Amino acid sequence: MAIALVIAVGVLMLVMMNGLVRSLEDTRTAYYERHRLAKVFAPLQRAPQSLLTRAAEIEGVTVVTGRVTGSALINLPGQRLPLSAQAVSLPDQGEARLNDIYLTSGRRPDPAHEDEIILLQDFAKAHGLRPGDPLSATMHGARRTFRIVGLAQAPEFLYSAAPGEFVPDDARFAVIWMSQSALAAVYDMKGAFNQLLLGIAADSSLPAILDRVDNLLQPYGGLGAYGLADHVSNRFIEEEINGLRVSSRTVPPVFLAVAAFLLNIVISRMIRAERSQIGLLKAFGYRDIEITLHYLKFVAVIAVGGALLGCFLGVLSGRSLAQVYQSYYKFPFLLFQIDPLTFLVGILVSILAAAAGGVLVLKSVFRLTPAVAMEPPTPADYSRSLLLASFLKRWLDQPGRMVARRLLRQPGRAAGGVVGIAAGMSLAVAMLNVMSAFDQTLELSFNLIDRSDLSVSFVEPLSDKVVFELQSIDGVIEVEALRTVAVRFSNGQHRYRGAIIGLPVNARLNRALDDRQQMIPMRTEGVVLGTALADVLRVKTGDILDVDVREGRQPQLQIPVTGVAETLIGAPAYMALDSLNRVLREPGRVSGAYLRIDSAKQAAIYHRIKALPSIAGVSLKQDAREAFQKLIDSSAGAVRYLMAAIAGVITFGIVYNSARIAFAERARDLASLRVIGFTRGEAAFVLLAELGIITLLALPLGGLLGYFLVFAISEGFSTDLYRVSAVFVPQSYGIAALAVIVAALLSGWLVKRDIDRIDLVSALKVRE
Repeated sequence: MAIALVIAVGVLMLVMMNGLVRSLEDTRTAYYERHRLAKVFAPLQRAPQSLLTRAAEIEGVTVVTGRVTGSALINLPGQRLPLSAQAVSLPDQGEARLNDIYLTSGRRPDPAHEDEIILLQDFAKAHGLRPGDPLSATMHGARRTFRIVGLAQAPEFLYSAAPGEFVPDDARFAVIWMSQSALAAVYDMKGAFNQLLLGIAADSSLPAILDRVDNLLQPYGGLGAYGLADHVSNRFIEEEINGLRVSSRTVPPVFLAVAAFLLNIVISRMIRAERSQIGLLKAFGYRDIEITLHYLKFVAVIAVGGALLGCFLGVLSGRSLAQVYQSYYKFPFLLFQIDPLTFLVGILVSILAAAAGGVLVLKSVFRLTPAVAMEPPTPADYSRSLLLASFLKRWLDQPGRMVARRLLRQPGRAAGGVVGIAAGMSLAVAMLNVMSAFDQTLELSFNLIDRSDLSVSFVEPLSDKVVFELQSIDGVIEVEALRTVAVRFSNGQHRYRGAIIGLPVNARLNRALDDRQQMIPMRTEGVVLGTALADVLRVKTGDILDVDVREGRQPQLQIPVTGVAETLIGAPAYMALDSLNRVLREPGRVSGAYLRIDSAKQAAIYHRIKALPSIAGVSLKQDAREAFQKLIDSSAGAVRYLMAAIAGVITFGIVYNSARIAFAERARDLASLRVIGFTRGEAAFVLLAELGIITLLALPLGGLLGYFLVFAISEGFSTDLYRVSAVFVPQSYGIAALAVIVAALLSGWLVKRDIDRIDLVSALKVRE
């Protein structure tokens, strides 16, 4: 039963993860195609509508559209700070040719009424807004009042986060859709657009199209065209799918390998116990293959039973997680789908893994001749060692000496039990440490790296004199400026579209830390990369990095890497603020600031910040932390709880299986001990003490194996959004060891109950 459960867990993970991969991929593809998500995005400063004709002439382009986008701040009653939003235009008539919306309620805006808007559904739900409600928002420096006429979702906003943040929060970021003419009037874009969207042919060259688009938009303040693969929302979903795909290929084999190991032990002991019967069958003419098939049928029953249970539980688990993904990634629909071939693969792989564990032992059947097999097995070496005998006699009673002799005379069997229990414990150790690593990610990112209380971003880079304006607000203790510049990093064939964050040389509120959590000072030249970005670009300290700036004059730079920062959220790159402004030839410019404030005066501070027309967004660190906590408690982060539970089940299964095998082997011996006068407790001690010693010996080995397993599992949980570092918490080892001991005690109690129920007459009969 325990082995079947281990197989079931492996197949469960295979079915669940493969089903989630297929469901997410199919749903994403259908959603993108149904609403015509663009393949190329090209933000720019401003271009006339006539430029769309030239863009349509680019080879490989099938659909072209231009739209207006801009940042906004939503003012809701009862909110401490304005909430960030993105305003997006819709065609005045008909549906959008690219990046259309999925209208969930209400209707589209009437271009004759410039105050009509459609609001992102999840934001509306978070604040109890519905069609017909008014909404106050600041756009382009002016506060306006709008009327909600509809709620919608959109494929480009499956994963949506506020400016300057990596984690989505339905309550703190919104999307506002307006008619093209209305939004163009707000942002002074009549007859113009500031974002180009392209649909391209399937066989076209994306790099060539991006180059042509960049050249076309350069005179109009192009900020760098990019493909769908680099779109923030799509990139995080793709990262999630890739993580599930990798897990589906690496996690199930671990459980199937454990099952094969356990079956190897079971079959080997069955053959030793039944060697006389095997010899008798051979003497009557049964062939080796027929006897082997008999045992393989036993193996197949266990494998198929476990696989069928795993398929059933995998579908149930997959459906539950599909609901989590739908709520998190904002799909309008997400049905758990599983390829029937996956069930077949799960069953076949289970049978093959189980058979592999059995076949390695069944080879010994071929070597057994009838004459040898029908003889009793060669007794173990029980010759007395004077030193050992005197030691055992002095310190142990008779039952204790029996336990010690069995362990010493059959070390291979004891080693198998130790390794099996250690394997189960190692998984528990690894998962407990990974859970601690998530907590460390929060601690490092929101307490050690970011020591501010809130951050503000500006509509456009401003003079650094704005720092003094913020500093003058009563209750603001400290202000630290920053500048964020969109860039494209290159190192040979490795590229990444991201940003450089300019920080003061001796930053205090937002710092770059090394792997020892010591601050990396911003040097006058060079860039400090986050660990995730350094891994993507395959660079290290001292390497030269090509940087293509996508703002202003758009210079192409070669910058040395002066350090690698231990960042666990996002993939940032840091430079000294003055150096960044110097290479851009824009001295004294900042695009945001970190603030440390007096909590007793925060209400007045928030009121002042609300009144600043240059503010594009405000982020409270506490809100960002809570959003990240929600992220790691759901979606892929929730898998760690499932894995921890599975680790506990497997640990118990292995310990209990070891105890059951030992009991089955020694039932006759235990009955003999009862007949010659041993009490039930003394007879049980002979078996259970052996289990206890094997369990204790497995604890240090399980801790050691868990140490190495932490690295692999931490890497598997890491994504583009956050990295899970390999941490080692002493409590994790203690909890895992305690779980193994509890499993051993429970298994011992169950086996003790069976020992007490032994039918002495039946157990002592010689079976032919």
